[in-house]
Amino acid sequence: MLTLSQKLSQQQRLSPQQIQYQKLLQLNTMALEQRIKTELELNPILEEVLDGEMELVQDTDEKEKSESADEAEEEFESNSDEEFELEDFMNDIDFEGDRSNRSKDDEVYQPLAPARETISEHLLEQLRMLNLDDDLFILGEEIIGNLDSDGYLKTGLEDILKELEMFEHVTITSEAAEELLKKIQIFDPVGIASRNLQECLLVQLRNSSHDPYYKFLAEEMLEKHFHDFTQRRFDAIKQKMNLTDDSLKITTDLIQSLNPKPGEGNIESVEMNQITPDFLIEKVDDDFIITLNDRSVPSVTLSKTYLELIDSNKKTKKSSERDKNTYKFLREKFESAKWFIACIQQRRETLMKIMQAIVEKQYEFFDKGPKFLKPMIYKDIAEDINMDISTISRVVNGKYVQSPVGIHELKYFFSEGLSTDSGEEVSNKHIKERLKEIIDSEEKNSPYSDDRLAEILNDEGIHIARRTVAKYREQLRLPIARLRRGL
Repeated sequence: MLTLSQKLSQQQRLSPQQIQYQKLLQLNTMALEQRIKTELELNPILEEVLDGEMELVQDTDEKEKSESADEAEEEFESNSDEEFELEDFMNDIDFEGDRSNRSKDDEVYQPLAPARETISEHLLEQLRMLNLDDDLFILGEEIIGNLDSDGYLKTGLEDILKELEMFEHVTITSEAAEELLKKIQIFDPVGIASRNLQECLLVQLRNSSHDPYYKFLAEEMLEKHFHDFTQRRFDAIKQKMNLTDDSLKITTDLIQSLNPKPGEGNIESVEMNQITPDFLIEKVDDDFIITLNDRSVPSVTLSKTYLELIDSNKKTKKSSERDKNTYKFLREKFESAKWFIACIQQRRETLMKIMQAIVEKQYEFFDKGPKFLKPMIYKDIAEDINMDISTISRVVNGKYVQSPVGIHELKYFFSEGLSTDSGEEVSNKHIKERLKEIIDSEEKNSPYSDDRLAEILNDEGIHIARRTVAKYREQLRLPIARLRRGL
């Protein structure tokens, strides 16, 4: 029996301009450069301002551009239900290229390493060969974009699906998402995009050509005795699986021949690729001067030729269908270009505001070095500059700053902290560095237990529990005391 019912609910709807702005926030300098070049190709209303024309354009068009930007920003913060073509607003193309950025003084900033094919590019090529529909392809891109340097997917599938539904209006079932993830996991390198080590090894094992019998034993060992395996309790495994010494050795050797870090492989990971800092920081007297390193990014303006054409077309009688379509096309491209310029400017202001807030919070770090890094979370910056935490997250992800103390990803400056006897808050990054120093200097034949490590840190005035020490040690990828003995 069919019934009718009403349901009242609240939904957050983002305007095309808000979506475009959020997309631009996520791009680093090099990706933004390519994004603008793509938009220049797609939109005839936009044109690049060449170096020799910059001053002239600023003198003659400043008022017109200011009025357009003011009009855009008035509507920028409000939601809109207007219809739009996705390709006009969200034509993002990731870019990795061999380019150098220059400061305003034309000093060349060379990349840290030569650009090579990233593992993301390698995986995206394989993703395109699946001939997926648009929604699943977008999900595949998100999965690949969320891989860490070892090739693991640390973000939950459900979280990725929720974000896609909110920002991309893409709806995919959990079953379809899981099926796509399994397909990606058997891309080259096999085991990529696994959610943990156990899944990574099992994927590789099931897609290998090893002897079926030992392959079966290895799969059983990983599925039923994985904890014993990671703790190297081979005698216990031998007894539980009723194995001979030879079978145990062959099976464990087979598992140990698998790749626990498929992201490293023969393809360069993201960290090994060219890094061009998005911000440059110099110390002048007691102040730090921040520069947005965007000199290589093309400057764009509205084309006078096309603006005159729009105005002429508007004044004349549009007697034919062709005239009407021409005017409609030009008007749509004009609106798109106007919003694009406003979003670029808004992005620039947001980036500078966030970087300035980080420098103020972490002044001692930039002045004295890494040991003076203070605990800081996204909420601290968001409250200081009155922005959403999600905006801070988008800006700091994948962007780098070059300062007198080196090149760091912006995410580096965010960490939780613990208190000391003096009441001072110490960053957990500093605690991890100290923990590693203690372990590196311990007697190899008598390594410290996690309890003992906690005692040492507490004696130094850092209040920390044994379970926190264990968590930090695991994050540093340092084994437990029993496995460190004799290393």
